[in-house]
Amino acid sequence: MKTVYNKIIPFKGYRAIMLFGVIFARREYKPLSEIDINHEKIHREQARDCGGYVWFYLKYAYYYVKYGFSYRRNPFEREAYYFQSDLGYIERYREKRNWKKFYI
Repeated sequence: MKTVYNKIIPFKGYRAIMLFGVIFARREYKPLSEIDINHEKIHREQARDCGGYVWFYLKYAYYYVKYGFSYRRNPFEREAYYFQSDLGYIERYREKRNWKKFYI
């Protein structure tokens, strides 16, 4: 995945965000760790599961609101955080729509 380092996107307090298949990362975190990159790659796979980036972002926003504006309770984030340290997760055994197993 292409990574763009800058001082604007994402907001302070976050290291990186995946937007339409590109990782935007704050300059102070250059270079991103393999774990951070894997986290964003998991989001890319989730977007593919949803039928594209627009649907992914709409569903992401829905769960964000549904779970009380909680970033960490969002099932997309729960899957990504749970497996971010497993650098082979996507290639070896990630199932399509696995984020659905992380509903609260």
